Amino acid sequence: MRATLIHGPRDIRLEDVDDPRIQQPTDAVVRVVAACVCGSDLWPYRGVRRLTAPRRMGHEFVGVVEQVGAEVATVRPGDFVIAPFVLSCGTCAHCRNGITTSCERGGAWGAPDRDGLLIDGGQGEYARVALADGTLVAVPGTPDSAMVRGLLTLSDVMGTGHHAAVSAHVRPGSTVAVVGDGAVGLCGVIAAKRLGAQRIVMFSRHVARQKLAMDFGATDIIDQRGADGVARLTELLGGIGADAVLECVGTKESMQQAIDSNRPGGYVGYVGVPAGGPELPIGQLFSNNINVAGGVAPVRTYLPDLLGEVLDGTIDPGRVFDLELPLSEVAEAYAAMDERRAIKSLIRP
Repeated sequence: MRATLIHGPRDIRLEDVDDPRIQQPTDAVVRVVAACVCGSDLWPYRGVRRLTAPRRMGHEFVGVVEQVGAEVATVRPGDFVIAPFVLSCGTCAHCRNGITTSCERGGAWGAPDRDGLLIDGGQGEYARVALADGTLVAVPGTPDSAMVRGLLTLSDVMGTGHHAAVSAHVRPGSTVAVVGDGAVGLCGVIAAKRLGAQRIVMFSRHVARQKLAMDFGATDIIDQRGADGVARLTELLGGIGADAVLECVGTKESMQQAIDSNRPGGYVGYVGVPAGGPELPIGQLFSNNINVAGGVAPVRTYLPDLLGEVLDGTIDPGRVFDLELPLSEVAEAYAAMDERRAIKSLIRP
């Protein structure tokens, strides 16, 4: 089969690799129907995260189960499934507590599992899924092409935006600011609205992203960053900061802007992968009773609740995909996101 590998900065290659097969009784083999490029994939692509060897890529995909191991009970061949961005068993203490990303038996796509067996990346034609019962979520029926886009967001960005909103304690009537206008930040707007936020302010300097944010429920747009953006937010909100701020980037500057945008006693929910050196100014947090919570999103825990709202059309996060390409053009899918010509690239094998 064909699969995507990264060899170094801006060096994405589609290569022939061995077909996946059942290697453990808890495995499944899934035919990939759609995958995508994540903002976190751009950290190694840009050289921010160094590579020591070529690596399989892709941790967000949906597809159809082709085979299952002897111990798999929750999915069967023919099921359309969503694969969250981290594998999890569903039964350990951390999974039972809802933090599936800290699963005692879990693993990462494109890396060896606990037994040293390679788990395929999602940006390929097929994938071996370890811990299939705890990881995969079956979807009723056969989704059409448009529905596939929304379902694909549940593998990562919609659940991650939701985690930011939950961590920031968004409540009915909250004022919310969103730092980061990528797919996660835009899904954060959806999440804040569904949790009852009264006012949602998106920081964005890109017209297409501003429009989508407004369509998703943002009430205001601020096209300034840093101190200027914070001053404008404070003005909009009557002289105080937001009740809740969603940090969806992962740099030192974005974290500081999020904290500065918060009112005393408010909450910052952070989900940006911290590859840009974010820091916490403890003195500022202490003086203003600002709360910071979040981290890697346990999307497998959120997925069942969000799935129903995608299926019935209550939310439409699939609109974050503004570029669709065949797997043969996966290198362009990366380049378009890196150059901000696309919000999020969808790939169809």
